Amino acid sequence: MEVRGTRSGRAEVERALRKLGGEWGLLNWEFRETPTPFGPELVSQWQGDPADDIMVVVFSGEHVSEPYHFQDFFFIDYAYRGGYDALSSDESNLVTVNEGDCYVGQPHSGYALRGDDPGGIVMVGVHIKREAFFREYLPALSANPEMLRFFLQPRANSFSEEFVHVSLSHVPLARELFEIMVVEYANKDTDTQSVLKPLALALLVQVSRMQRAKAPEPASRTPAERASRAIAAQPESVTLAGLAAELGYHPNYLSGLLRKETGKTFSRLVLEARMERASAILRGSDLTVEEVGVMVGYADPGNFHKAFRGYWGATPGEHRRAGGFA
Repeated sequence: MEVRGTRSGRAEVERALRKLGGEWGLLNWEFRETPTPFGPELVSQWQGDPADDIMVVVFSGEHVSEPYHFQDFFFIDYAYRGGYDALSSDESNLVTVNEGDCYVGQPHSGYALRGDDPGGIVMVGVHIKREAFFREYLPALSANPEMLRFFLQPRANSFSEEFVHVSLSHVPLARELFEIMVVEYANKDTDTQSVLKPLALALLVQVSRMQRAKAPEPASRTPAERASRAIAAQPESVTLAGLAAELGYHPNYLSGLLRKETGKTFSRLVLEARMERASAILRGSDLTVEEVGVMVGYADPGNFHKAFRGYWGATPGEHRRAGGFA
């Protein structure tokens, strides 16, 4: 698919933006009043084909103003041209989204677009069904503990007040990814969803990287702290030999260092990280127990059940039903 670098490619992108921009007003903008812990709130519903997991929307115009609302899906909004504001968390929290910025929202996070620009605003939105997100994207994003917590928050706290706002202006491929998705969605084919899914994952990974870069690891961390952080980031695959090589130590030295500074063995730290992550995923998603086990490093369901029960004192199913506090 020709998108960038030629006159015909640019023309194709502009045609797709105009087409989807023209459909903005035709979308089902039904906001259902839904009870929340804070009182009744407006909640927008899935606006795409019920059979689709991903949809792409485009707003194009000089003025945009939405009612403050929640939504029942994940979304990535990208300021493709111009900028706008977003009301977030509550109706007094204004976030400025400049051209090249991404604003990522989760199910049931408050949100509303606001913008006035005589030069024109073009916003590209990628919407992802909640069920599809948990099953297809959560495993790939789990290496970033903060992003994992952010994406799991909607299920742990049904009406969360969090969002992610990052600039992708210095990530050249980001703009191209959005353009490819716009062109693909505007010219739907039978395999369009298969094309969109890996592109959406690529975008989410870029967002995760930029979010992590906003809060880099302090240089003053001790070797044991760095090792513990690495274990928490990838408990499903970390090994003592691999971690020692990454940090520049002999495995035996690193093992002794961890025991001395944390009072715990490497194996215990891995187990704790796996069990904490498993608990969060069980409480925050609809993934099966077997899928959760694989995500945290257990190919054998029996081994996962045994380890989980030994750590939490309950089976994964009991833990989930108890809200994670069995």
